[in-house]
Amino acid sequence: MASKRAAKASSKPAKESKSTKKQESPKRELVILTGMSGSGKASALKAFEDLGYYSVDNLPLELIPRFADLVLKSAEITRAAMVVDVREGIRLDRFPAILKQVRKVLPARVVFLEASEEAIVRRFSETRRPHPLGRGETVLASISAERKRLDPVRNVADILLDTTRFNVHDLRAHINAQFERGGGTSDRNLTISVTSFGFKNGVPTDADLVFDVRFLPNPHFVPEFRKLTGKHPKVAKYIRQFPQTKEFLDKATDMLTFLLPHYIKEGKSYLTVGIGCTGGQHRSVMIAEELKKRLGGAGYRVKTSHRDMPR
Repeated sequence: MASKRAAKASSKPAKESKSTKKQESPKRELVILTGMSGSGKASALKAFEDLGYYSVDNLPLELIPRFADLVLKSAEITRAAMVVDVREGIRLDRFPAILKQVRKVLPARVVFLEASEEAIVRRFSETRRPHPLGRGETVLASISAERKRLDPVRNVADILLDTTRFNVHDLRAHINAQFERGGGTSDRNLTISVTSFGFKNGVPTDADLVFDVRFLPNPHFVPEFRKLTGKHPKVAKYIRQFPQTKEFLDKATDMLTFLLPHYIKEGKSYLTVGIGCTGGQHRSVMIAEELKKRLGGAGYRVKTSHRDMPR
């Protein structure tokens, strides 16, 4: 009897080991990276490669289903990233049908990179390389033609990533946060820039949200604070002592933490929050720094800038 019990007990770990082995089978995925020329696709593909994705640039559309089948059956490739762009020409109209075919074989996500016309023109100017659709046309005309040609692809994208305000390091950090192994899609894949400014110098043109804090008592009228800024502890303490300051910060924080997940769900990757007072020296600076602490404490990536504060 004892030997039978021992045999029974020893058989259980073998079953658990088999189950564990099954659970540890690699999750396979194909990321199709696409978008505007000059939006950062080459840098993004390099970031995917560094994350361990098998990376392919400019694979012909007809070969995508065969490539997906290869990833599915390969013992070495579990995750792959590939670029599809305007070099495919008019055949891009067939992309939605090909994507549907691929998804029957393998989970696939489409990441569409875009940027403002100004940013793309500047990037082509800095690199001194021609636009793929150039052929004697201006860069602006080429951008317009490219947007129309990429419409069928953009319409089926899972993630729309605006890289206008990204440098290479920002883009890499965003991709790492969203696609690194075990990370998956996160509610924190958003970079927030909180910018203080003075209304007398105009509202920042790139602000997505603007808060006016001119209702708070102005330290400018306190002689000892006039030459200081909102980053100085004494000025910050002065502004913080008023009950309306705390009430505003609480309500602004509540509103932002409500909005941010919805922005992320819509594919927004960068958000600029403007905080304005009269001159951009005291109240807006202090509030911007405080919001950075609060949103950072909630797990978001936040940076501050102070447009009108003396350097």
